Amino acid sequence: MNPPTRHAVPPTFDVHLHGDWRVRALIDEVRSGLTASPKQLTPRWLYDDRGSELFDEITRLPEYYPTEAEREILLTRAGEIAERTGADTLVELGSGTSDKTRALLDAFDEAGRLRRFVPFDVSEQTLKYAAAILAERHPGLHVHGVVGDFHEHLADVPNDGVPVLAFLGSTIGNFYPDERARFFGEVADWMTDDAWFLLGVDLVKPIDRLMAAYNDPAGITAQFTLNLLNVLNRELAADFDLSGFEHVGMWDPNHTRVDLRLRSLREQSVAIIGAEVDVEFGEGEELRVEISTKFTREQIGAELAAAGLVVEEFWTDTAGDVGVLLARRT
Repeated sequence: MNPPTRHAVPPTFDVHLHGDWRVRALIDEVRSGLTASPKQLTPRWLYDDRGSELFDEITRLPEYYPTEAEREILLTRAGEIAERTGADTLVELGSGTSDKTRALLDAFDEAGRLRRFVPFDVSEQTLKYAAAILAERHPGLHVHGVVGDFHEHLADVPNDGVPVLAFLGSTIGNFYPDERARFFGEVADWMTDDAWFLLGVDLVKPIDRLMAAYNDPAGITAQFTLNLLNVLNRELAADFDLSGFEHVGMWDPNHTRVDLRLRSLREQSVAIIGAEVDVEFGEGEELRVEISTKFTREQIGAELAAAGLVVEEFWTDTAGDVGVLLARRT
C-alpha cells in the first residue's frame, strides 16, 4: 500500500511589529547612539535592501569564510542533530530566506519527526515569501512565521513539543557582552526541559585572516558599512556626505573581536531632520557600526553556563574556522 500523499499546509503567522515601528526604533537609537561618546549604532540598520545585497556579495568573497564553513557543518551534521534532539519543532531566529536551515529541515524531514517550522524575522515580506516556498517544499509541515524582534518577542515564540531554537550565522558575535548575557538568559527562560539551543559561533583565528575578511581588497565591506549613512539619509532625511567618511575594520585583542567603524575625515555637522537632532563629528572621530566577536570553545561554554545552559555537542568545520554547538538547560 502506498503512503498517503502529503499536501502543502498553508503557512500561518504571528505579527508583533506594526506600522512605523522601524522608523520609531531608528529614531530612538539615533537620538541615544549618535549623541553618546563614543558614537554607536546597532548593526540591524545595515540590512536594508541594498545592504542585504552587499552582504550577500561579502559571503561569496574568497576572504570571507564564515558562511561556507557553517554550511559545511550543517550539511555534515544535520542528520546527527535531528537524531540527537528528536525534535518536532525547529525555530530559526533571524531566518530571512531560511537558506541556512534547509539542510536541517531536510534532515528532520527524513527523520520523520518534524511537524512545525517557526521562522522568526523582522521582515514580514521576506518571511511570507520564504514560508510559501518552504510549505511547498515540505508537504505536511506546518510553517508558522513570527514577525518580531527577538530582543522583545522571544517569549512569544511557541515552545511546546520538542523544539530546537536555532541562532546561526555567527550573529551572536554582533552582541556586546552584556547583550549576550541578557540574550542567553532570555533563551534559558524560553527553553523547556525538552528544548535544545543550536548556536553558530565564529572562532578565534590568526589576525591576518580576520582582517582580510573585514577589509576585503574589493571594498565590498566598505560599501556595506558606508551604506548605513544612505539608510539614515533616506529614512530620517539626514544629510550625511558619504565622501566625508571612511570604513575602518580593526582588531580588538582585549575583547577578541573585529570592530567595524566609520571614521569622519573632517570636522562636520550632520542634520538628521527625522530625529530632530544635529550631530557634530570631529576629524578622525568614529561611529561604531558593528562588532564581530570571535570565541573559544571554553569562552562560549562559560557564557552559556552562566545563563544556566550546558553544551552537549560542539562541531567545527574541517578548517576549524567556525563552530556549531547544541546546548540544553541545566
